[in-house]
Amino acid sequence: MSDHDGTPGAWKIRPTDYLASCAPAYDIPVRPFSVYVTMRDGCRIAVDVYLPQSRDGRTAAGQFPTIAIFTPYYRRFVTTHAAEEASPNCGRYRDFFVPHGYAVIVVDVRGTGASFGTRDALRSPKERDDYHEIAEWIVQQHWSDGVIGATGISYLGAAAVFLASTGHPAVRAIAPLFAVTDIYTDQLYVGGMLSTVWTGRYDELMVALDQDDRPALAKFAYYGNPRLAGPQPVDEDADGSQLAQAIQQHRSNCRLNDLAREMPFQHDAALHDPELTLDICSPGYYARRIPDSVAVYSISGWYDGAGYSNSAITRFLTLPKHQHRLLLGPWDHGARSNVSPWRENAGSDFLLLAEVLRFFDHHLRGVDTGLEREAPVHYFTIHDEKWQAADRWPPVRHIHRLYPAAGAALVPQPQAFGSDIYQVDFSVSSGTQTRLERLGAAAVENYYPDWTERQDSHLRYDSAPLEAPAELTGHVVAQLMLASSEKDAAAHVYLTEVLADGQCRYVTEGSLRALHREGLSRSPDYVATWPVNTYDRASARLMTPGEPARLVFSLLPVSWTFAQGSRIRISLTGSDAGHAPQVPHGRPPRLEILRGPDATWFELPLRNASR
Repeated sequence: MSDHDGTPGAWKIRPTDYLASCAPAYDIPVRPFSVYVTMRDGCRIAVDVYLPQSRDGRTAAGQFPTIAIFTPYYRRFVTTHAAEEASPNCGRYRDFFVPHGYAVIVVDVRGTGASFGTRDALRSPKERDDYHEIAEWIVQQHWSDGVIGATGISYLGAAAVFLASTGHPAVRAIAPLFAVTDIYTDQLYVGGMLSTVWTGRYDELMVALDQDDRPALAKFAYYGNPRLAGPQPVDEDADGSQLAQAIQQHRSNCRLNDLAREMPFQHDAALHDPELTLDICSPGYYARRIPDSVAVYSISGWYDGAGYSNSAITRFLTLPKHQHRLLLGPWDHGARSNVSPWRENAGSDFLLLAEVLRFFDHHLRGVDTGLEREAPVHYFTIHDEKWQAADRWPPVRHIHRLYPAAGAALVPQPQAFGSDIYQVDFSVSSGTQTRLERLGAAAVENYYPDWTERQDSHLRYDSAPLEAPAELTGHVVAQLMLASSEKDAAAHVYLTEVLADGQCRYVTEGSLRALHREGLSRSPDYVATWPVNTYDRASARLMTPGEPARLVFSLLPVSWTFAQGSRIRISLTGSDAGHAPQVPHGRPPRLEILRGPDATWFELPLRNASR
């Protein structure tokens, strides 16, 4: 099956049909014009400008709304082969929006590409200040009509939130795509455990990009082209000398691998600066400063890294007055792949930018697109392989409890008291083709291919075969009563569909370090309908060996239909090698999971599946 938007009734006007109604009126310039824009502190920021071209090859007359793209991944992907420029990053926005009458500007953020300066953090607050100055520069240009939107995937999407939060009056709409809200919760310390993907592979990528180290870049999917020409100078820098100076400054950029380890708890500050926390580097910290008049379209995928789908949903819930829309597909990070095991092909068939174009046409150009007649929420249900519309999140309110029971069973009512013993093995892993590898720019196409075999190393509980299909949409919540032989432990919980033939399909997962079991967050900057652990230093509590303690946490959201005859499986491990550190280091604990009334249970948002 496909993730194409053809599900009857999901949209009043499908993205495909909207795009078909909007014939491109302009051409794309052969190359941009590029300049340095000087910031308040003298730092020069490199900017590319793409203006719509008339059919005779000249810049079209008039003024245009602007789509702003802020990137640390090179504003322009150029190779040494003159006829080749296939950017996986910013070229897609140029190629899509310019023909439809938008100016597109692409910015190398401070400390990257051809821009000067250094980065002192991941998404430094200094960058946010830069974005306001870039917006002011845009509206002063003769080609600007004074209206700005922003979009982009991942870092670029978070930058769009930063821009809107500056309150610049020209910013009218943003579409953050696959973008984080809280760096600690949804990116670096998911479940309270440091992400080794971010501090390993991603950090290597950024160092290689910042220093224009092309041999080091060669192992990364997007930058493995041997003809990659590296960051591009601006027009005034004919001999590339200013670019060389900028790259030399980048050698002093912060290393995420080092900085992140100084902040093991939520709200911790860097040792050298008590004001530098992951909070002030997080888009969610500033999001409520976005004026209510700015429209927002939050887009993510069910397999978007470790917490980016949560980021999109909490942004939607936190900013309810912003003509806010939410779209969740069956995608990995950036929608590079449709992850559904029942897909027709690895790539996505959904015209994502067509949906964003309709949003921008409506809010930036004032076109009657019919957008206000669409439901605010759209999501894709895997295994039913269909799109659904909803007026709210979560769309499924009924919660169905399942309890572990003797004989590795998962049952709707608690059974007699008992327990199951699980000896943690730190070599156990969810694999090397998972939702997490994409965060390190790995080209994963076949997800969880060995999930059936990996179940052998889990503590497992299976339901009876389902008498009818059941749709799960939202967050599964784990309520574990757990004892550990050590003073700390990690709980990695997985949801699986066991098909009638015994094959297993990964559905979703969640994790929590036992140290962080105390306290749930109620932050107004991160509104949630699922439990969000506090992860702060004041709430941290070691376990007493052998003494049961309750761990409450959610699994990552998903929409999935379990087939008639399938079993719902919930399994547990104490390790995810390659993605999270050992807990505790070198001391694999012996875990005891308690069963029975008021012991362990799982809450699933289930409803009968409509066919």
